[in-house]
Formats: sequence, C-alpha cells, structure tokens
Amino acid sequence: MSESLRVELNGEGIHTITAPAAFEADGPFVVVLDNAGAAVHVHVHLDDTLSAAARLESGNHYVEEGGTQRVRVGVSAPEEPITGTLRVVTGYGAEEAHVRVTIDPEAAANSEVEVDEEFSRPPRREPEPSTLDELREAVSVPSRTTVPFLGLVGVSLLVAAVVVTTVESTALVLGVGVVLGAMLVATAFLIR
Repeated sequence: MSESLRVELNGEGIHTITAPAAFEADGPFVVVLDNAGAAVHVHVHLDDTLSAAARLESGNHYVEEGGTQRVRVGVSAPEEPITGTLRVVTGYGAEEAHVRVTIDPEAAANSEVEVDEEFSRPPRREPEPSTLDELREAVSVPSRTTVPFLGLVGVSLLVAAVVVTTVESTALVLGVGVVLGAMLVATAFLIR
C-alpha cells in the first residue's frame, strides 16, 4: 500500500483545505482528512481519468471537530501510469482543493531501498561489567593528589600524638589540637 495522502481541513480558517499539489501511488492508498477546527462535511471526488483505475468506498464524509477520517481509495493495476485529479470539497462547494494523482504500479517495483552499511554489521555490545568493576564504581577511590595529602595527615597525627605524650604543656596540647582540627576539616573538604 502507498503512503497516505494527508489533507488538512479548517487549519487556516473555516472550510479551508490544505492539500499537496501532487501525489503518487503505486497501489491502493488512503486519503487522511485531518480536521483542525469545527466539524465539517467533506466531499471527495475522482475525475473520469482517475476513476478508470481507482474507486472510492464513499464520497461524502463527516469529520468531527478535531477528528480524523480515513477515506480508502482502491486501485486496479493499470497497464501504464494514469494521472488524474482528486477533488476535496468543503462548505457545500464553497472551498475546493485539487490534487494531481498519478497511479504507477511499476514505481514500487523500480524503487530501491538503500541500507546503510552500518546496519549490515551486528551491533557492538559493551561487555558486562565484572563484580570488581562494579565495586570500584560503588566505592569512591581518592585521586592521586589526595593520597599524598592523606599520608601527610597520618604522619602529622602520629607526630602530634608523640609530642602530646612526651611534653606536658597545656598550651602545646591546645595548639596541636587546633592544628589537628584544621587538618581534619581540610581533609573532609578535600575528600568530598
């Protein structure tokens, strides 16, 4: 089946019709009447030339407000391409659109579908992550710049513990406590 012939009704005002100037089919097709406004009566008509190879199920249609109506056009395979006019009429003849329709059954046989070479190869799939990889993602590992800083903090804590235990000065213990507290705060900001 060919693509659908789309016709917009009431899109630019009451009883207006927007349709393509030409349409080509390789077999049966559907006229899709899309109503963008108030409910409307629509008449679809095939001229004598087009009627030789095509037929409508029905010519008169009622399309509700904001609704869509599909009109099937049956086609008997002509020996050679046939071109005729399909008329769409609204407002009891006030507005009319003409679409030049060509029915060419050989167009389907002559059309080729190009396929990108990328589709000829199976898709690359990423390997499933191992348990170790999932664990690495779950646990945050400090960066290379953070590790030496953490080592310095550890050594400073060890030196501070030795100084506090060997020297019995309250001022020195308070000073070491302030420095250690500042180092811990800086470490917390760095690790985040």
